[in-house]
Amino acid sequence: MAADKPPVINYVLSFILVGLAWGFTTPFIRRAAVTHCPPPHPVLETPAVRNSWLKSKLYGAFFAVLDLLRNPRYALPLLLNLTGSIWFFLLIGQAELSLTVPIVNTMAFLFTVMGEWYVEGKVISKDTAAGMLLSLVGIGLCVYSKT
Repeated sequence: MAADKPPVINYVLSFILVGLAWGFTTPFIRRAAVTHCPPPHPVLETPAVRNSWLKSKLYGAFFAVLDLLRNPRYALPLLLNLTGSIWFFLLIGQAELSLTVPIVNTMAFLFTVMGEWYVEGKVISKDTAAGMLLSLVGIGLCVYSKT
């Protein structure tokens, strides 16, 4: 007996949620990274680290990542974004791959544009709006070709 497939609405909502998690969080992550002011780390000023190019780069990268992850304005959107990646990998095991990837990436693009409008106040130009509409039409054609 074949396993029952979930209703189509489950896939549609999944595509939208993954696109939302990937796209809408990106402007929040970017803003937090750009406005981040890391605290000083005295270990970076010690002679052992300062005199070694490799140590200074490794320690600097370690503290940069650690400081960003301690910043909730960065860490929370990043966590949502990574959760979207987990949803995506669960989704590609169930949905058709040739539809899942373009749909989710298109949704991520659309939500990134809307997120930039919301977070940074960027104006959505006519060209961008046309591109968004054409992306949706393209997804519609992909779905239609599979039926």
